[in-house]
Amino acid sequence: MKTILVPVGGSDTDGPLFETALAAARPFSSHLQFLHVHLSAGQAALNMRHTEFAMGPALSLALHELEGKAKERSVAAEQHVRDFCARSRIELCDAPHCTPEVTASWREEAGHAAVRIMAHARHNDLVVVGRARKPNGLPTDFIERLVTGCGRPVLIAPTVATQTLTGTIMVCWRESAEAARAVAAAMPLLTNARRVVVTSIEERGQDNAEAVDEIARCFSWRGIPVEVQIISAAGRDIPGLLASTAKACAADLVVLGAYGHSHAREVLFGGCTQSFIREAHQPVLLMH
Repeated sequence: MKTILVPVGGSDTDGPLFETALAAARPFSSHLQFLHVHLSAGQAALNMRHTEFAMGPALSLALHELEGKAKERSVAAEQHVRDFCARSRIELCDAPHCTPEVTASWREEAGHAAVRIMAHARHNDLVVVGRARKPNGLPTDFIERLVTGCGRPVLIAPTVATQTLTGTIMVCWRESAEAARAVAAAMPLLTNARRVVVTSIEERGQDNAEAVDEIARCFSWRGIPVEVQIISAAGRDIPGLLASTAKACAADLVVLGAYGHSHAREVLFGGCTQSFIREAHQPVLLMH
């Protein structure tokens, strides 16, 4: 994980986002590529309900306000990045050079924000994103689209700053290609973890013991300290079970395969994925 994309919104969620990105970068002396895409008023209006029915002077006023907010976010985004790098003693540089420390670069672009972020995401090893607390001009399902479309692991930052991702990592295991891809994507972090807890939920009489023991044995061959937890669903809410398990084991990071209800509509996520995208208290690494 040598290059990490960090889309910057210029809001109060930038702080926890930056800290999570730095926690991911430290073990590998990675380069953080901070990216801000300036939203035009027209783009923002498409994703903001209060402008859908504006007409005449009201529409002009709404667009003017959106453009003003976009300019404010752009100025704030750059200032947040420069302040964070100065505070964290991170060198800002535009070209690769040999250094044992984390480096960073700042980039601002204009254009279709979701498209530009998606394109840059495909060129990096990891994408770190934050959850928007209020409308930011992007589609409300932007994270879901990013996870399904970028082909890279996506790390969702919590709303509270985190200092490490490699203390305890909880791996949510299910016999699926998505779970296998998530583990493969997270392997650089897993090999640096102090403790890994592989958690599996048994549903409808399934016996997951053999599969979970096998994945745990593969971790052991890599020298990863691993524990196993198999939990019976017994009709209980699976996202809630996983969330409570993550809290109980004090997970610094949750690794999860991203599931869809159907191949035809990939943006419709299963309950676990959607729950962790929207509500998890820990950083969550997703791979589709």
